[in-house]
Amino acid sequence: MDGTAFLGAAAENLLPARLQMAVTLGAHIILASLGVGLPVLMLAAEWRYLRTGNRHWYVLTKRWSKAFAVMFPIGAVSGTVLSFELGLLWPEFMGRWGSVIGMPFTMEGFAFFLEAIFAGIYLYGWDRLSARAHWYIGWPIAIAGFFSAFFVVTANSWMNVPSGFQLVDGTLKNVDPLAAMFNPATGAQVTHMILAAYLVTGFVVAAFYARQLLKDAHNDYARRALSLSLWIALPLAPVQLIIGDWSAKVVAETQPVKLAAMEGLYETTAQAPLHLGGWPNDQAKQLDYAIALPGVLSWLAYGDPNAVVLGLEEFPPEEVPPVAIVHIAFQIMVAIGTAMVLLALWGGIAYVRKGSWPRSRAFLWAIWWMGPCSVAALEAGWIVTEVGRQPWIVQGYMKTAEAVTEAPGIWPVFAITIFIYLALGVATVLVLRHMASVPVEEVQDGS
Repeated sequence: MDGTAFLGAAAENLLPARLQMAVTLGAHIILASLGVGLPVLMLAAEWRYLRTGNRHWYVLTKRWSKAFAVMFPIGAVSGTVLSFELGLLWPEFMGRWGSVIGMPFTMEGFAFFLEAIFAGIYLYGWDRLSARAHWYIGWPIAIAGFFSAFFVVTANSWMNVPSGFQLVDGTLKNVDPLAAMFNPATGAQVTHMILAAYLVTGFVVAAFYARQLLKDAHNDYARRALSLSLWIALPLAPVQLIIGDWSAKVVAETQPVKLAAMEGLYETTAQAPLHLGGWPNDQAKQLDYAIALPGVLSWLAYGDPNAVVLGLEEFPPEEVPPVAIVHIAFQIMVAIGTAMVLLALWGGIAYVRKGSWPRSRAFLWAIWWMGPCSVAALEAGWIVTEVGRQPWIVQGYMKTAEAVTEAPGIWPVFAITIFIYLALGVATVLVLRHMASVPVEEVQDGS
């Protein structure tokens, strides 16, 4: 294939390849987050059972472990699909940069194997191990899940802030995989993502039991489950706000064009305003319908309300990401994150005053809505991360269009992928709904 034909095939494949990555990553990240967070909830519930002997905690842990047993293999398969897609859809990326960023993918594989081994022992070990030994077996699952997420996100952070190598006349020199893993964006991005996984797990689980309490306010089993899941979600919400601010500062230093797109800032501005809402108008080069808070963006990004923040005008048009997508996704993430913090304040004040979370229907409805909203915030955050880096697959070194495969048939593969993932999603929901419909009394009897 000559160069012209290669470029033509690659250009034709770019859209379906990106759409397929978006669909598969968007599905996997939900399962991966629950895979990281649910073992922590299981450990907490089982610890309460060991401390109190209350049968409700045993039943709760066993039901959550069954849900984990359904989601873990599906998450493993969807993660494997992503691994294959990196090589099949983006061969130039893996061919050029595999020696730099291959280590975290390898380490993630080891973490996954460790998690799978202990998950099998944990699920098989009910009533076959002593209660305390069974609880100890759960720890490697939670720890391995944490490190699995850690290694994957270090690879993504490297794509945003490449380091650990030198490029001399197109040839990689002095490759340092550890420096690549622990790049300037690693700390903020990894912390932000892992906290997001715990938040999503806490709020999704809490939403389920909030719904049960809206139907039956005297359901003691649901009340215990809600309380425990809120202990995971609500205290972390304000912490995530602080980590989000740290992440934004890192973006300001390392990816200023992404920051400008996030804020819809077209002109380089001193005392740059923080925009609430708004719709980017690329033709007029302005943000319409936004509420501007003067100097706040400069202060948040650089600690100085008079600091200059670069606008989109400073960058070549072909290197500016899709502003509307990035800005709106960022606004959604921030709005939901703010709602989480307000909900945490509501719950925290009530807990300090009364020693328990609020029991009002208004609070339960708010928790119920925050379940799906937390997932929306998770997806919006990844849209900001990935779309905000475009047109680069490796920021500043390789554009996404240069990495895509020239193989034919990408559109049909994408269509098949959509069908399979929809079927898998429906099947997962149906199985979980069936499991949730089993009366608590039947689980207590050992079924």
